[in-house]
Parts: sequence; structure tokens; C-alpha cells
Amino acid sequence: MKKLLLAALCTGLLASTAQAEERPDHFEGEAADTLAEAVTQFSETNRQLAQLLAQDELSNTDLGTIHELTYTLENAMAKIDEELDTMAVDLEEVHLGSESVDHERVRTHGTAYLEAAQTLVP
Repeated sequence: MKKLLLAALCTGLLASTAQAEERPDHFEGEAADTLAEAVTQFSETNRQLAQLLAQDELSNTDLGTIHELTYTLENAMAKIDEELDTMAVDLEEVHLGSESVDHERVRTHGTAYLEAAQTLVP
């Protein structure tokens, strides 16, 4: 009987260890469709992450929450990166337009650049 109980206990421990090492289910995170949404999500989610990391101890639940937050942060950063690429193109068009004295090019791309830039830094 003792051997049977010991075998059951060992099997249970091995199963729980294997389960703990499995990756958690993946979480989609919040999508960011616009630069404004991405900046808001980036700011708010970083604030949540900072609050969790400020704790003396992180529970397994906290780690799960952090795991989910990283997906939203990754989505926000991807959108910000995409928008920064567009901003760089617009700024280059402003630069080239100013060299060639192309008023319309400067105004069109300058307006688009500033709109995005002001979303990042009001």
C-alpha cells in the first residue's frame, strides 16, 4: 500500500512539474489601429506594468497579468514603429521640398508629419 501511495504521489508531482513548465496560453492583447490608440495603450499599459513591478513580491497571477500586458505593449510598439516609418518619409519629403522650393510638397507632408508628431509629443 505504501508503494502504491508513493507511486501516486510521485506521478502527481511529475505531472504538476510538467504542467508548470508548459507555456501559458497566448493572449492577443489589445489592437492599436491608429497612432493615437497605440500611444494611449503604450502609456496606460506601461503604467500598469510599473505598478506590478513596484511590488515587493510578484505572484504567479501577477506574472500572468504581466504576460498579457506584454502582448498589448508589443501591438502598440508595432503600430508606433509603423507610424514612425511614415513620419520619416513625410519629414524627408519636407526636407526635399524645402530644397527644391516646392511649397505644396512642404505644406502637405509637413502637415502630415506634424499631426503624427504631436500625437507622440503634445
